[in-house]
Amino acid sequence: MTQGTGAARGGSEGELPEHAAAHIVWDWNGTLLHDIHVVLEASNAAFRELGMEPITLERYRELFRVPVPRFYERLLGRKPSPAEWQVLDATFHRHYGQRVLEAGLTEGVEELLAGWLAAGRTQSLCSLAPHEDLVRLLGRHGIERRFVRVDGAVGPNGGGKAAQMARHLEALRALPKAADPARTVVIGDALDDADAAAHVGAGAVLYTGGSHSRASLRSAGVPVVDTLAEAVGLAEEIAVG
Repeated sequence: MTQGTGAARGGSEGELPEHAAAHIVWDWNGTLLHDIHVVLEASNAAFRELGMEPITLERYRELFRVPVPRFYERLLGRKPSPAEWQVLDATFHRHYGQRVLEAGLTEGVEELLAGWLAAGRTQSLCSLAPHEDLVRLLGRHGIERRFVRVDGAVGPNGGGKAAQMARHLEALRALPKAADPARTVVIGDALDDADAAAHVGAGAVLYTGGSHSRASLRSAGVPVVDTLAEAVGLAEEIAVG
């Protein structure tokens, strides 16, 4: 699959509703995919390469920021050197790639995706994960047909999640069942998801099961929830009214 050619068409018959009243843009890592334990293991493997002590999940969530060098700076108390960054980045991705197949979908994801579509709405997926890896995992979990569009990272990702989200929403507006940013809600686990939503004029709901602590997420000034079922309920209130 090439970028944005999502296999997802939604509904039991694989057809989109003619008029989507509301739209969710889902994040992947830490949101639909429950991979925080894999992320923590890969991070600690990277830290060991530099002789650093492992950290707990609580500490990880307290310190985590994007772009990732900011996280390492908060952890080290200084900016990592170019050589340290190379070691950290390469080791993390090697270990994560070896273990990501152990990660499953977050509880209730299949039912929530199907239910949103059954109500005559649409959804898409926007992630900074490498696009080909993202598409492969969606197929492995059997949910690729639930999305009208899937966008992962392709090449250098200048501008981070906000720029990626802007490109994603622009592409969605070109679809026959175009998504209206004013009736769109981003559901993710990180502060950059809220920033990206604000950048495109969409709403946002943040989920505590991923990379950030509740306190960090609350600083974004958007609703914070502990389950994706709560997130979808709030998305309906925000986008449908």
